[in-house]
Amino acid sequence: MPAAPPHHPPNTEPARVPQAATKQPPAAAAKLSGPARAMAKLGLKRDIDLALHLPMRYVDETRLRPIVSLRDGDTAQVQGTVLECRVETKSRRQLLVKMTDGSGGELLLRLLHFYPSNQKTLAEGQLVRVRGEVRAGFFGREMVHPEFRAVQPDTPLPQALTPVYPSSAQLPQAYLRKAVASGLARAPLHEVLPPQVVPAGLPTLRDAVHLLHHPPAQLGADTLEDHSHPAWQRLKFDELLAQQISQLQSRAARALLHAPALRPGDGPADATLFHRVLQALPFKLTGAQQRVVQEIATDLARPHPMNRLLQGDVGSGKTVVAALAAAITMGAGWQCALMAPTEILAEQHFRKLVQWLQPLGVQTAWLTGSRKGKARQQMVQQLASGEALLAVGTHAVISEDVVFARLGLAIVDEQHRFGVAQRLALREKLTAASIEPHLLMMSATPIPRTLAMSYYADLAVSTIDELPPGRTPIVTKVFADDKRAQVVQRIKQEVAQGRQVYWVCPLVETSEHLDLQNATATHAELTAELGGLAAGEVAQHTTPVTPTTSAGPAPSPGPAAPPAVGLLHGRMTAADKAAVMQQFTSGAMKLLVATTVIEVGVDVPNASLMVIEHAERFGLAQLHQLRGRVGRGAVASVCVLLYTGPLSATGKDRLKAMAQSNDGFEIARRDLEIRGPGEFMGARQSGDALLRFADLAADAALLQLARDRAPQLLREHPAAAAAHAARWLDSRADYLKA
Repeated sequence: MPAAPPHHPPNTEPARVPQAATKQPPAAAAKLSGPARAMAKLGLKRDIDLALHLPMRYVDETRLRPIVSLRDGDTAQVQGTVLECRVETKSRRQLLVKMTDGSGGELLLRLLHFYPSNQKTLAEGQLVRVRGEVRAGFFGREMVHPEFRAVQPDTPLPQALTPVYPSSAQLPQAYLRKAVASGLARAPLHEVLPPQVVPAGLPTLRDAVHLLHHPPAQLGADTLEDHSHPAWQRLKFDELLAQQISQLQSRAARALLHAPALRPGDGPADATLFHRVLQALPFKLTGAQQRVVQEIATDLARPHPMNRLLQGDVGSGKTVVAALAAAITMGAGWQCALMAPTEILAEQHFRKLVQWLQPLGVQTAWLTGSRKGKARQQMVQQLASGEALLAVGTHAVISEDVVFARLGLAIVDEQHRFGVAQRLALREKLTAASIEPHLLMMSATPIPRTLAMSYYADLAVSTIDELPPGRTPIVTKVFADDKRAQVVQRIKQEVAQGRQVYWVCPLVETSEHLDLQNATATHAELTAELGGLAAGEVAQHTTPVTPTTSAGPAPSPGPAAPPAVGLLHGRMTAADKAAVMQQFTSGAMKLLVATTVIEVGVDVPNASLMVIEHAERFGLAQLHQLRGRVGRGAVASVCVLLYTGPLSATGKDRLKAMAQSNDGFEIARRDLEIRGPGEFMGARQSGDALLRFADLAADAALLQLARDRAPQLLREHPAAAAAHAARWLDSRADYLKA
C-alpha cells in the first residue's frame, strides 16, 4: 500500500488542481482520463459544485494516542520510531514493521500488499505517523494496512478533522481534497438570500460550508455525521428552497403557455360524448372518482396546459377517469394519446377503452413496438388525418413518424417508469404553433405528502382515496421457503373451487450470481405437481372484450388444449404473451407462473391467490402492485410472500409492512422511510439525486419552511431567487419540469 500523502492543514494553500478537472465542459468529459474523468462523472464541474461536495464522514487526525493505551478494536493514530522492517515469506509474502513511541508498548504493522517505496518510508529508524484499526495479534498489538507517512519531530498535527468525501475507485481522496480546497477558495459563497428568508439561528452559507469542510476537532465527528448541526441545517434549507423556487418558476412559466380550452360540448348535456360514456358505464362512479373527474374537467376547460397527477391505489378506478378525460377532449374535437410503459398494461387500457368508446363511434389507434408494417402505417395515417381520435400504446406513441392532427390531451400511465425525454416528447406532439396539450399523469404508487411537497410541487394532484364497492380486502401471509408444500396444497384447493392463481418469480432463468427460484424452473415443478388438473368449471368472471376494430391487438389463437400451468415473462414475443394472457383471462389456464411483467395492467377478477417467490428481493411499492393483481373480484383473496432467510433488517421491514397494511398510502410512506424517493421518482431524475443533503422524512419541517418562503422570495426579491436556484440546481432544474 502506498504511503499516505502529506496532510494540508486548512490554513495552508493547497496545490492547484488542473483547471480541466474542475471546469471541463460536459462534451469534453469523455476525453478526460483518470481522476479528472471521475470528477466529471460526479458532476464536479464548477467551483460551486466542488464547494458543495461535502464530506460523508470525518477522520480525527488531530491527536496522537500512546501505543501502550491501545485496545483491540480501537481506531487510533500513533507516532513512533521504526524498530524493524522486514519482508516475511513463510506463509505468504508480507511486510512486517515493528515500531515504538517510548510509552512502554510496541505496535506491529502488517502490509500484505506493498511496494519498494513503502519499505523505504518504513525503514528502520524512521519517524512515522500511523492511523488504523488495532487488533490483538499473536505477537501483540497490530494494524493491518494502516495509513502511514514519514514525519519530522516538529511536523504539526492538523487543527481540524480530516474530511472523507464521496468518491470512486478512480478518484483518490488526496486528489479530491486538493480539488475541493481549490474550488472552495474560488467558489462564490456570498449571501444572496435576504436575512428574513433564512431561518433564525442558522449560519451564513460561507460559514456553514467552511465549517463542514474543515470542522474543529472539539466539535466531534458524531455531531456532524448525523446532519443535525446548524451548518447542515443551513445547507438543507438552501437546497430545499432552491427546489421550491424552481418548481414555482416552472408552474409560472406554464401558466403563460396556451392550450386548447376543452369542454364537454355546447349541445344538450345528455348528447355530449362525455355524458354518453358516463351513461354507458356498467357501474356508478365512486364519490372519489366523481371528485377527481370534476378537478380534471375544470383544468381542461382553461386555456393553459393542465399538469396534473392522478394517483390512486391499485384497483381504485383510474382508467375510467382517464376515459372520461379523453371523452371531454374528443367531444371538443381534439385528439387524446394514452402511453403506458408495457404492452400488457397498454393492451389492458386499450380493451377497456374500446369496450366503452367503440359503441359510441370513437376510432382508436393501437401503437406498440410489435405492431409493424401496413397495420402500423394505417394507424399512423389515421392519427395524422384526425380520423382516429384516440391513440393507445407504449413508447411507440412518441415515435418520430407519429404525428397528431390535433392533440389536446396526453395521458401517461405509471409515469415514474418513463424518462424525462419520453414524457416531454409526448407533450411536443401537438403541431399547432404556440399551443401545448394538457398533460395527465397517472400512478398507482401513491405519493407521500413530503414527496408531493418537494418533487411534485409544480403539479396539481388528484387523489382517488376510495375503492369501488364489492372489492374484498386481501389477506397477506408471510412464510419461509420451507412451507412451499403447504402453499402448493392451497393452490390445489383454490383451483378445485374454480379459481385461478398467480405465482411470481424474480428471474426468468437460472443466474450464476443470484440463487433464486426462477420462473422456468418453477413452471416445470408446478406443472409436474398440477399439470394433470382437470379443466373443471371456472367461476364466472368478467372477460375483457375482444375489439372488433382493426386498430386493436389481434387476439392470438391459443392451443387446442390450454395447459393448466402457464408461463409468462418479458423475453417472450408479444404474440406468445398475448396467447398466454388470453388463456389465463378466459379461465382455461388455472395457474400462471410469471415474472414482474404482470406487475401492472393485468385484471382477472377470478384470480384469488398470489404467491410471490423471494419476496424479500422486491421493493415495497412493487410488492403492493403485484398484490393488487388479486382481490379484483368479490371472492376473498390471499397474497403469500415466500422468503428465503436469513432476512436483512430492510427485508424484515418490507414484509412486516406488507402483512400489516393494504393501504397504498401507508405502504408508500413506509417505502419512503426505507428506501428514499428513488422508487417514486424513477427516471424523472434520470439517475441523479435531486436532493443531495435534505431527507424528506427527517427534514419535513425545513421543507415546510422552504415551501412557505419560496413564494415570498420570488415575489419580493426575484433576482435573489433566480441566483439562488442557479447556484444549487444548474442543469438539473430541467428534471423538475418533466
